[in-house]
Amino acid sequence: MVLGALAALLDLERDIEVVAQAANGVEALAAVEAHAPDILITDVEMPELSGLDVAAQLRHRVRTRVIVLTTFARSGYLRRALEAGVNGYLLKARPARELADAVRRVHRGLRVIDPQLAAESWDDPDPLTDRQREVLRLSTEGMSTADIAARLALSAGTVRNYLSEAIARTGAANRIEAARIARKKGWL
Repeated sequence: MVLGALAALLDLERDIEVVAQAANGVEALAAVEAHAPDILITDVEMPELSGLDVAAQLRHRVRTRVIVLTTFARSGYLRRALEAGVNGYLLKARPARELADAVRRVHRGLRVIDPQLAAESWDDPDPLTDRQREVLRLSTEGMSTADIAARLALSAGTVRNYLSEAIARTGAANRIEAARIARKKGWL
């Protein structure tokens, strides 16, 4: 329902045409490849492939610019989105007219970031490395240290070290608390 409403809202604009809609990240990638839109509007969390993963995959493959439109007002997500190459990061709570304006600005090559969230992102930097984040994420999926080691071609000791570092950097007492903190702040 939200997807349809968003498409209908943008279709009301004379200079914006919605060429496709997708219910998950895999469909979004396929739609971009099929239609080559100027701009993709995505969310952070989607089934099958996150919006941040979609943005990262598109970054070097196509000329499509990416706007993240989400409810997640977390500085960690904003930082990860920028690292993935997004051109805009807006919160769904903003007035609808701002989305159409953001589409136009991103189309002109500008970057559009929610101003309040941009200011907050400097106050709460992500302390995790990509590898620490990956190991912590896999541990939250129920994988054992040995399973994580096998998947990432690491030794079990190295995986334990990454988990220990992630726990220390988040100020947590254990990996479960570290994952909870990292998810809350948008680092995971």
